[in-house]
Amino acid sequence: MKDNSVYKRSYNACLELIDTLQPGEFLGTEPALARQLEVSRTTVRAILARLEDVGIVHLSGREKSVLRKPQESDYFPEPETESSAALVERKFMNYILRGDMMPGTVISSLDLARQFNVSTSAIREYLNGFSRFGLIAKRPNSSWIFQGFTKEFALELSDIRQLFEMQSLEHFAADPGGRETLRQLRADHIDLLARIDSDYHSFSALDERFHRAINDASHNRFIREFYDVISLIFHYHFQWSKVDERERNEKAIHEHLAIIEALEQGNMKLARKAASLHLLSARQTLLRSIRQENAPD
Repeated sequence: MKDNSVYKRSYNACLELIDTLQPGEFLGTEPALARQLEVSRTTVRAILARLEDVGIVHLSGREKSVLRKPQESDYFPEPETESSAALVERKFMNYILRGDMMPGTVISSLDLARQFNVSTSAIREYLNGFSRFGLIAKRPNSSWIFQGFTKEFALELSDIRQLFEMQSLEHFAADPGGRETLRQLRADHIDLLARIDSDYHSFSALDERFHRAINDASHNRFIREFYDVISLIFHYHFQWSKVDERERNEKAIHEHLAIIEALEQGNMKLARKAASLHLLSARQTLLRSIRQENAPD
């Protein structure tokens, strides 16, 4: 299956570039556009041809004049601009989180390829890379085994998470753009808190956004990559363990809000303390869920 997400992402990026111009102004040359969009000249030509077809630009020799501003309907939907690798990662995470999977569950790469509507090679590439974290193990055929966790694994993971996240918190606090992120996160936490009785299952997505925002502020590729695994394992166990799930999620929301408030105040001592308490709660929940998972029937 051909992945044309690069073309679609570049097309949307070109629309954003055109949106900064007025009708009658000219786009740059093909080589200049290729450099700006970070794609080949072949891809640029395909983008320009579509832009002309939909009446956004007029091509006349080497001149490319803007006819109109882009509209929202001109853009490719965001899911279509997602690369195969990113799509597989997102869908696999959701597959694990929403599947109530027990240790020993067989995962078929062929079934996943059909479910995710991607090639089997994309599935194999992702699972091969993901297996190094010990969450899944390869079988002799085209299937994998979902493995459980030990207490030692959980402690090691929690230690790494503590190191990464506390360092990232410092970077987040120093980011000038962090205030708007905090404002939106605060509003979303308060909104979920108001409907926690019926929507407590929605906390995992919000928790992912909250911690992702903090960890991404580090601009550290290793922290970003490993956070995918940290997030999956913690969220898997939080959802697998149904005991007091609503109460745990409500408590975590309040812990998030304490971190947000301290960051908004610029009080790093209080922010570090609130973050440490929250990570300790997550650690304890993870250990409890592993004990339940490994308990005999």
